[in-house]
Amino acid sequence: MTSSRNQEDMKLARGQSSVDTEKLHIFLWGEREWQARQRIESILAKDPVFDRSRRPFLTRTELYHRALAMTNRLHELQEQHKWSAEDANLAFRILDEPLPIQLHMAAFEPVIRSQGGPTLNAQYGALIAHRGILGSYLQTELGHGTNVAALETTATYLPATREFELHSPTLTASKWWIGALGRTATHGVVQARLILPSGADAGPHLFFVQLRSLEDHRTLPGITIGDIGPKAMGGYAAVDNGFARFDRVRIPKEQMLSAFAGVTDEGEYVKPPHAKLSYGGMLYIRSSMVSSGGWTIAKAATIAIRYATVRRQGNKGKDGLERQVITYPSVYHRLLPILAHAYVFIALGRNLTASFAALLARLSAGDTALLPEMHATTAGLKVLVSSTAIGDLETARRALGGHGFSAFAGVGRLYADYVPAATYEGDNFVLDQQVVRAALKAHDALTRGAGALTPSAAYLRLLVAQDAEAQAEAEAEAEAKGGWGDPRTAVELLERRAAHMVQERARHARDPDASMDQRVSRAVTDAFVAVQVSEIVRGLEGDVGEKDAAVLRKLYTLHLLTAVESGLVDILSFGLLGEAGPGGDPSRSLRVAIKGLCEELLPEAIRLSDGFGFSDWELDSALGVYDGNVYETLYKAAQSEPLNKSEISAGYELHIRPMLERGQRLAGAKL
Repeated sequence: MTSSRNQEDMKLARGQSSVDTEKLHIFLWGEREWQARQRIESILAKDPVFDRSRRPFLTRTELYHRALAMTNRLHELQEQHKWSAEDANLAFRILDEPLPIQLHMAAFEPVIRSQGGPTLNAQYGALIAHRGILGSYLQTELGHGTNVAALETTATYLPATREFELHSPTLTASKWWIGALGRTATHGVVQARLILPSGADAGPHLFFVQLRSLEDHRTLPGITIGDIGPKAMGGYAAVDNGFARFDRVRIPKEQMLSAFAGVTDEGEYVKPPHAKLSYGGMLYIRSSMVSSGGWTIAKAATIAIRYATVRRQGNKGKDGLERQVITYPSVYHRLLPILAHAYVFIALGRNLTASFAALLARLSAGDTALLPEMHATTAGLKVLVSSTAIGDLETARRALGGHGFSAFAGVGRLYADYVPAATYEGDNFVLDQQVVRAALKAHDALTRGAGALTPSAAYLRLLVAQDAEAQAEAEAEAEAKGGWGDPRTAVELLERRAAHMVQERARHARDPDASMDQRVSRAVTDAFVAVQVSEIVRGLEGDVGEKDAAVLRKLYTLHLLTAVESGLVDILSFGLLGEAGPGGDPSRSLRVAIKGLCEELLPEAIRLSDGFGFSDWELDSALGVYDGNVYETLYKAAQSEPLNKSEISAGYELHIRPMLERGQRLAGAKL
């Protein structure tokens, strides 16, 4: 194997693809954002502050200081190049590293803006926007996370002084896991149970609290703050996830986030129009997790597909070369669905962002009608995307073979930083229950004939008895479908699976089996995503043109078919695939169709992954370089290992030499 062979393989792979990567860039990013992205990325990649060559060798403390330097430099560049707020946010997304500033941007700032009320925003809005203060979002506690209603931190209103007194009554009330809290944040939004003068507990509410002095950054009196320590697998090393305890800390009444709920000067509670309005911050984070999960999967897919294209291993062909790894069914059957997941979740995330903007607009007008639907949808999508992405990242890493365990491969780092997504902003198994509750509520309303079905519950329409004319129409539509090659086939099957499972869950409401909620939640979310995918497919030609649309249609169909495959246990349990005859497998035609789609997509894989638009600097992977020159890049990276700086290890005289001498003496050998 030579570098020229690798590069030739990559060139040939691109040459056999029919898709237009420039069109894919615009399709995935949007024209304005793609152009801005190219301009900003070129600036960041050339700036020594953002150099990544030393990153694998830095200690956690060094990584934290590097993160602060990068954050400060990004704001300098924003001022220097007169970037808009959108450009600055894009720069942070391009950088794509866990940074202490992230919770300020993802939760602190949007929550203050949407729930802080006019007084708080007038006083602090500009400071927050320009990073004159740095914020965090203090919700999770040592003893409670997902169960927000059981948080122990209290905020007691004192009418005599018009103040709230924040207090951590127990050790388990300590705020924990809070990003940027350990050493960075000056202020925070604190989730605490509101205690009224009457002693009544009004439940969790949000409060704006200064944590550190703006003069010398020292922690303010009554507050104990620290960093919680290193995270698993070295993930999120640069982020100072912290803890905090409050010892009867008082804040002015105006620092309660009171856009929706509040307290009068006398201590009377002003109820919000909807009990879940304070969950807006969580909904925002969950909605943004869909697209971020998609882009994370996209990086892993790009690295794995590029490497599998140039890696040759196995029996030699007539050309005397070993076989390209990507051509093995066991490899492409794993990697191409990952590519499809990335395309699906990126598009879903874009749609969800628009839906969240509509929700905020309605909330600002006092309309909470969209809130329950957004809550159920984001909970289900958070579970689906995070679970899928974690699995996909590990699948991609394994597809890299032995080299996938190297830090220089880049996928291990992605996994370590992404894996906590399954447990922050709601543990996935707990969120499943929220999806099921919403589904059962919709099922109950349907059986009572009360109200129309929401988009996330549209699959339940299949449970309604059809009249003869509607039945005939459905049968005619079924006949018109082109089997597994028609996306509508998989969409209908996924919807029927969800409908039957929710109905079954309702029948056994008092005694469900142990895994029922997880399976129902997955079925419901798969059905919702399938409908969204079918809508994306319908608009493809207008987005990218006929030729590229044909390829993307196959990619989205692959996602649908693999979703059906992953749900086969329940699909077969309800007999939704029909009979295959004695001894036959009713799912065989599905699996054959998946194999066929993969083979049709295989020549397009490289350019489909190129469509994400990642530069080598962004991927930071020796195995995912654009030109395919993986072995020279990996070898060069290894030369930067500090252990290679001296021929003789610093531990030789102290440890290695005594071991050798002891072993030789005991063996009675003279060498």
